[in-house]
Amino acid sequence: MSRAQVELLTRDGCSICLRAHQRLADLAGELDFALTLTDVDAAAAAGDSALRAEFGDRLPVVLLDGVEHSYWEVDEPRLRADLAMRPDAG
Repeated sequence: MSRAQVELLTRDGCSICLRAHQRLADLAGELDFALTLTDVDAAAAAGDSALRAEFGDRLPVVLLDGVEHSYWEVDEPRLRADLAMRPDAG
């Protein structure tokens, strides 16, 4: 299996989102997952309003391999456990 993909859904001006991004960036180096950041408002302005419609009221949202993992904060113990359970985990 490929490297885990973690996506943080956020919006500009969200201080909680900024803290979550900083923590995930630190964890990405330690736990070896790919981290992407998606601004739901920018995505909506570009024509894809689905993320904002689904997740916009509970940002930040952490997606693990495209599936909602946690929201409002990084559930670090659960993220560590879920990454360790992946078939390619070392």
